[in-house]
Amino acid sequence: MLVVGLWLPLGASGATAQTRARLLLSAEVARPGETIVAGVQLKMPPGWHTYWRNSGDSGAPTTFKWTLPAGITAGDLLWPVPEKFAEATLTVYVYHDEVVLLTPLTLSNAAAKGPQRIKAQVDWLECAKTCVPGEAQIEAVLNVGQVSKPAAEASLIDSWTAKLPARLPDSTVRAQWGKAAEGDQRSLIIEWPATNKVGEVDFFPYASTNYEVSARTEQLADADNRIQLRTTVQKTGRSWPDQIEGLIVTRPKAGRPVTAYEVTLALPTAQTTSTAPAVGVASTTGSTGLAPSPPLWLMLCYAFIGGLILNVMPCVLPVLALKILGFVRQGQASPGQVRKLGLVYGAGVLVSFLVLAGLVIGVKATGHRAGWGMQFGNPVFVVALTTLVMLVALNLFGVFEVTFSGRVLTTAGALAAKEGSAGAFFNGVLATLLATPCTAPFLAAALGFAFTQPAPVIVLIFLTVGLGLAAPYVILSSHPAWLKFLPKPGAWLERFKTVMGFPMLATAVWLLNVAAADYGKRVLWLGLFLVLVALAAWVFGEFVQRGQKRRGLALAVCLVLLVFGYAYALEDQLEWRSPVEPQVGRSLKESANGIDWQPWSAVAVAQARAEGRLVFVDFTADWCLTCQANKKTSIEIARVRAKLKETHAVALLGDYTRLPDEITAELQRHGRAGVPLVLVYPRDPNAPPIVLPELLTPQIVLDALHKAES
Repeated sequence: MLVVGLWLPLGASGATAQTRARLLLSAEVARPGETIVAGVQLKMPPGWHTYWRNSGDSGAPTTFKWTLPAGITAGDLLWPVPEKFAEATLTVYVYHDEVVLLTPLTLSNAAAKGPQRIKAQVDWLECAKTCVPGEAQIEAVLNVGQVSKPAAEASLIDSWTAKLPARLPDSTVRAQWGKAAEGDQRSLIIEWPATNKVGEVDFFPYASTNYEVSARTEQLADADNRIQLRTTVQKTGRSWPDQIEGLIVTRPKAGRPVTAYEVTLALPTAQTTSTAPAVGVASTTGSTGLAPSPPLWLMLCYAFIGGLILNVMPCVLPVLALKILGFVRQGQASPGQVRKLGLVYGAGVLVSFLVLAGLVIGVKATGHRAGWGMQFGNPVFVVALTTLVMLVALNLFGVFEVTFSGRVLTTAGALAAKEGSAGAFFNGVLATLLATPCTAPFLAAALGFAFTQPAPVIVLIFLTVGLGLAAPYVILSSHPAWLKFLPKPGAWLERFKTVMGFPMLATAVWLLNVAAADYGKRVLWLGLFLVLVALAAWVFGEFVQRGQKRRGLALAVCLVLLVFGYAYALEDQLEWRSPVEPQVGRSLKESANGIDWQPWSAVAVAQARAEGRLVFVDFTADWCLTCQANKKTSIEIARVRAKLKETHAVALLGDYTRLPDEITAELQRHGRAGVPLVLVYPRDPNAPPIVLPELLTPQIVLDALHKAES
């Protein structure tokens, strides 16, 4: 490896470093016994770069020297995934523009209360056409108190935490020596499963004093759904290494972001020329592995079954009530008309799932991570859907009626109760929208598979889920004779229609609660807006549709109410396009005897596992009804709380309400496209986590905790 000194004279003519260093903390206030994250932010001038832990053929990594108060200790430095960069004939691993290098800081139970000054001496090398050494003394103040409070920089630290490499405990990665050594050089073959179609693959080695791994790699032809990569190892010590550490890096096609996995590759010792593959072992921090990709036919079966199960999930029950009402109305219709409406409903479902698939593909193409139910992370969508569902309920209550000549309100909320093709199609759309916060058994595995696949497979999986959701109604409508068992329409039908409005109204209340997570106390203004919309709907139905006089005046009143509600309640007071910043730990509030939840982060998991503690992780969201049901029935209960305290487990809660990228990435590492996801990490830091099913029972949770303890 070239030494840094070869570069320094080029920048030694009085040049000063331009990179700016700053110390960030994830918490403004931390409690004794907690672990927070310190981030050293380096901002480089355009065109300049600093170096990774292995600088490559030249350069030098950034170094730290901490000065910490008594009772606070620093963990290992955590490096985000770098980029490989060519400098003339040299290849280096660098960060351009900006990087935040992370370090966990642990407060002991005896840490002194009050302001504590955190200091660090940072040294780096920044290079462009020349290289200039830089240094800085940086510091920040951490308050030690009774109540934790996130710092303003917490979201920035979380975003860089998401760029850390994943870990591979149950690894199927293999490494083997190539042909016999030629002097001090030998080829190395690395092989791992092709979990999806990738455009580029690479291996970024960690530095070692006993060997050097060439930065130049060659991707071999894929065989048996496995990816192979060849590079060269140069021995610098007395013997060939028996293990090599580094990152497996994959960059999917179409400019999507890289995915990196940390591995320790076990290799045959001595000078053997054996090519028998050696299975890679996990790094000590552990996480998910790269399992062989499941067959597409199995995932399609899972998708269809999961779609069927969605019909009985709480999210879709309000639409189920509407379909019952529709079948009663259709009971006396002609068989051909019944079949037609069933097919139109199915078309509404399939078109909606096709749109969702397109949304996922578009989000992934822009380099962002997509997740199931991601539209519920958009506060504007939640407000619009809340209003729409409330209008559906009001229509079922008879506040206003559906007529083909009606305008304004009938174009939205009334569609769901409308007879004929328009109502059937919109029922399919509404069923899909309300189904997306739910994750059913079988569905999670299918969607987790789909979100890692190319666009055609995503579309195929989503359409199959839609077929499962629509199938019961399409099949029932294709046998109109079955509908003859339903009672004939009569006066009771109007009462039944009114009753069906209550499940829809309950859904609107639930959505209002979801919106409260986005707007805090300002959500009161959304409630006022809904009242004004309801008043406008009543005026419209009472004086425009059923009235005889002054219909024009009544319609004007409706418009005034709607315009005033939008301009004053939504835009001015609610500021509905500017939700409050998500508060770290806002979902952690429990009763005095509840579980002692801490915010989830990859660093928190690694720190707890390094201490040999059992870790219980619940990834949840305010809009996920399955998550809330699991919490009430199987997690936040006395027996589970007692077991967690008995085992001294660390309980971490991952709040997915606003779809943070770092949690999306973690869900995908475990083969899930959305919440709920509950993990139990055993005490053994090398053991993989226990992944619990989507629907929990107390016994499932307790059994997992018992297994992780042993």
